[in-house]
Amino acid sequence: MKKLKIIANISTEFPEKFGVPRQSGLIPELKAKIVFTPEYRKDEALKGLSGFSHIWILWGFSKNEEKDWSPTVRPPRLGGNKRVGVFATRSPFRPNPIGLSVLKLENILKTDEFGTVLEVSGADMVDGTPIYDIKPYIPYTDSVTDAKGGFSDEVYGDLLEVNIPTEIEQTINSETLVKLKKILASDPRPSYHNDPDRVYSFEFETFNIKFKVNKKTLHLISVTHI
Repeated sequence: MKKLKIIANISTEFPEKFGVPRQSGLIPELKAKIVFTPEYRKDEALKGLSGFSHIWILWGFSKNEEKDWSPTVRPPRLGGNKRVGVFATRSPFRPNPIGLSVLKLENILKTDEFGTVLEVSGADMVDGTPIYDIKPYIPYTDSVTDAKGGFSDEVYGDLLEVNIPTEIEQTINSETLVKLKKILASDPRPSYHNDPDRVYSFEFETFNIKFKVNKKTLHLISVTHI
């Protein structure tokens, strides 16, 4: 069996894990670029891809701390207290640290520096994440209309109300503001955290974001340039 090879890396607006959407496609406004490694910068490998609107990405959890896998995990969406089988979740701590995402293919762009680059949206990956494979999303087989979502059907879509002071809102351009509001509304915290006095922070684009959460309302404290 051949060893997995990194064929590309993705460039996103998240330098660290905190703040990254929990699933792909949740925030379509988030743009990213897939840059192929020199060995795989071959236009013929992408022939026909422009006819597809979405692509599957197989990638590696490169930010995971080294730890042994466990047959059960505690999904954040279940409050971080209930254990279920690792194969019933999308936990990053798996026997093989491989992620799977479906992204919208926005553009196939030729560049002088990196050859052909894929512009995508809806990514749920940290900047620099290694990519092992790319496959086309095929609607007639990949979309299952009567599929069941297990425990995720019961908890998905529970958004926070986001309170952004006017003086902060006026310092952020409109495009970034739309993305930031959706990231914050999806609650970046671990679900088992509920301390209303705790200040959380993460980096997004060129900003450091700080916030608190009291019950179902997120209060943005500051947005500062890094």
